[in-house]
Amino acid sequence: MSRALVLYAHPCDESFASGLHKTVVDTLTATGWDVDDCDLYAEGFDPVLSAADRRGYHDIPSNQSPVQGYVDRLVAADALILCFPVWNYGYPAILKGFFDRVFLPGLTFRMENGLVKPGILKVTKLAAVTTYGGTRWRTILAGDPPRKLINRAVWGSTGRGKVRYLALYDMNRATVADRNRFLARVQTEMSQL
Repeated sequence: MSRALVLYAHPCDESFASGLHKTVVDTLTATGWDVDDCDLYAEGFDPVLSAADRRGYHDIPSNQSPVQGYVDRLVAADALILCFPVWNYGYPAILKGFFDRVFLPGLTFRMENGLVKPGILKVTKLAAVTTYGGTRWRTILAGDPPRKLINRAVWGSTGRGKVRYLALYDMNRATVADRNRFLARVQTEMSQL
């Protein structure tokens, strides 16, 4: 059975993001995925890269030991699904901290003659499910950093497969109908992952 690691980053159970997260997990489970549901807030993930972590960042494989449990979960994944809101045109700090602390040299990437190459992950499916407070046009003007990072940096950690980037823009003015349409789209995309 294929394993999907769902990284969820929102602190509030009553949020629309929570509903998206539930839709992602339920749909993947219903379509036969073995889902590893990683709720970063609920698990109390520490996003802070300490001085010791930074000094040992390039010491392979000992760089993994401070976050070994998360490394093991990432290594076991065939698919990675990120479920998060975009805040200030970026990831929530806890998700950014996950990338800083767990996407490590020797694991998600390796250096060869000064060039970054994909690491050892077996992830072949990558998806992001997110919401933006701003409109798509405003997001384009800001450069849409989260989309670029998913499509370039995170995808580069796997080096293969199509990226599904599902975004609901203008969340601040989204109607119930808008949200329901987006939930249906997420369910359809996750059922085809």
